[in-house]
Amino acid sequence: MRVQSGLEALLHRRLALLHGRRLGLLAHQASVDSGYAHAVDLLREVRGARLVRLLAPEHGLWGAAQDHAAIRTSRDPVTGLSVESLYGRRRAPTGAILRGLDVLVVDLQDVGARYYTFVWTMALAMRACGRAGVPVIVLDRPNPLDGEGIEGNIPDPAFASFVGLHPLPARHGMTIGELARYLNVEHGLGADLTMVPMRGWRRAMSWEDTGLPWVAPSPNMPTPDTARVYPGGCLVEGSNLSEGRGTTRPFEWVGAPFLDAGRYAAHLDALGLPGVHFRPARFVPTFHKWAGRACGGVQLHVTDRARFKPFLTGLALLASARRLAPRHFAWGRPPYEFERRRLPIDILLGTDTLRRGIERDRSLAELEGGWQRDLARWRRRRARYLAYE
Repeated sequence: MRVQSGLEALLHRRLALLHGRRLGLLAHQASVDSGYAHAVDLLREVRGARLVRLLAPEHGLWGAAQDHAAIRTSRDPVTGLSVESLYGRRRAPTGAILRGLDVLVVDLQDVGARYYTFVWTMALAMRACGRAGVPVIVLDRPNPLDGEGIEGNIPDPAFASFVGLHPLPARHGMTIGELARYLNVEHGLGADLTMVPMRGWRRAMSWEDTGLPWVAPSPNMPTPDTARVYPGGCLVEGSNLSEGRGTTRPFEWVGAPFLDAGRYAAHLDALGLPGVHFRPARFVPTFHKWAGRACGGVQLHVTDRARFKPFLTGLALLASARRLAPRHFAWGRPPYEFERRRLPIDILLGTDTLRRGIERDRSLAELEGGWQRDLARWRRRRARYLAYE
């Protein structure tokens, strides 16, 4: 049986939430139903409601902009509606943007990793709506990694940034609707929140189990396979290694001109990480880091989704590259995601402890053991906000 997204549940069973209201919509290109119809078009057709304003997260409403590119407010050529950007100098809707709205509808496909900025755009919008007295409806969508796997450290709030405004593990195992409920209560966002749940989704489901079409929620998230490695692959952004942007396999290909592909793959495979094989790979990025340069590296092949630990694997990618090429490997420098002081790797990790552990050649087992107690506490706190079996 195919899963019914929150968008479809709203249109088929909860239309009373929209009747007589002027709507704002925070969405992106993956905000589609099972027939690929977009939320913009579907909400415009709702009788008794009026779509009056569009809001867009990172990459814009239609996903044309690359990572970290500031998005300007524009006008949608099809509807003629203003598209207010929430990624750039302004990351939360102003009172002027919310003025005249009776409700803000949020329909964003997340990928289940703390660093993916759509969740934080939602959180800032919820806070702004709470202050402005505008109710929020969040339409739930599947976590493509499943709703059971949880991994990674709990960040130190001192390292909060737009890749982690509030402490969550790197792989949090929640849907975006569950996160909305969690953040609203645990971090006092103050939104008058309604979450429209999916139908037929179960926590053990991978994306392929849902029967829903995959539309890339961002330019470098082309497939569900990309999402699976992203909770670790994104950490590579905090170094001078290429994370595969500018190739056909972003976050699955990792390397640099100063690495030997065979040695790197052998070193990583010798670590015995569960559910993954590292194949020697050579690639030339067409843009981003090392554009036009031949890189030696690896392709990550996930061989067992249930056992695979993407976050630990990401730490291994960094630690192994540093060990094999200590004179060439380097951590990236700020600015990164609006942070101008701290190292990118530290805000991605939500701490400087793990970076320092890598620099001191601590084992992966020691690093992983360091976050287990905090993770267990977080898991218990999270439990009351889960909406699915």
